[in-house]
Amino acid sequence: MHQLRLDSPRVSELVTGVKRDICLLDRVDAEEHDELTVLDISMKSNADALARVLARGARVQYFDHHGAADIPKHPALEAHIDTDAEVCTSLIVDRYIGSRYRMWAVVAAFGDNLVNAAVGAAQSLGLDHSELARLHELGECLNYNAYGESVEDLHYHPSDLYEAIAPYKDPRHFIYDEPVFNVLRTAYAEDLYRANEIAPLYEQDFGAVYVLPDAAWSRRINGVFGNRLAQRNSRRAHAVLVEKADGYTVSVRAPMNSLKGALALCEQFDTGGGRAAAAGINRLPRSDLELFLAAFGHSFSGR
Repeated sequence: MHQLRLDSPRVSELVTGVKRDICLLDRVDAEEHDELTVLDISMKSNADALARVLARGARVQYFDHHGAADIPKHPALEAHIDTDAEVCTSLIVDRYIGSRYRMWAVVAAFGDNLVNAAVGAAQSLGLDHSELARLHELGECLNYNAYGESVEDLHYHPSDLYEAIAPYKDPRHFIYDEPVFNVLRTAYAEDLYRANEIAPLYEQDFGAVYVLPDAAWSRRINGVFGNRLAQRNSRRAHAVLVEKADGYTVSVRAPMNSLKGALALCEQFDTGGGRAAAAGINRLPRSDLELFLAAFGHSFSGR
């Protein structure tokens, strides 16, 4: 959204939430002549709401890299969907606006754990190693602030974080001038330290599964912890479960050397979704834990 608004400023109402709050179109009461910009939420999960707003006469511009199922053909829908494992929504937007704010797209790609794609996109920017490392750190910190059961788990409401970012054309200025970055960096390091103290519940040569306790820090760090595990061992798949009252939330990362299998695994369970390289399950009942471990092993062991 920041890339688009830098390219084409407009006054609009922002509708957002935590990472797993993906049915955002349900919140939109659009009417004829309204214009909606939808980013980074599955068209498949929002199909009914999308049909509703189109039927009411709204125009929709849709950018996403998750599974979309059938993209409706409608004159008021402009869909930019690319599910390639090495593409994130910000790289799709970067392509759309002619790479005019590519440095922010690089930040976002790092945040989505697409390290090779981020480095590749940065080649034309003339950044030195330390600058690229700082953009990597910023991407991880911004992504970290998206995870939580509710906005109360987060350090900043996503809309407040967007407002903090909005004045900055160059992410390097945000890093050095905006106190928000240091708050997130410190909190991220503390939560990651706690996660690193936990031993895996299940571990094989091809992958490992971790279970984090029912706590705000666990809900904040689970996705980024999964990314870090994937970076440490690119040949392994990883799953990070967070305990909750009625079961677990699940984040799955496919091996970085293949970037596939995560979505196929998660779609075997109710509330599962995502993309081939990184997917999740919003609610895994406790009674399904052994079933999930067996499915994880079958999905990534090569059997």
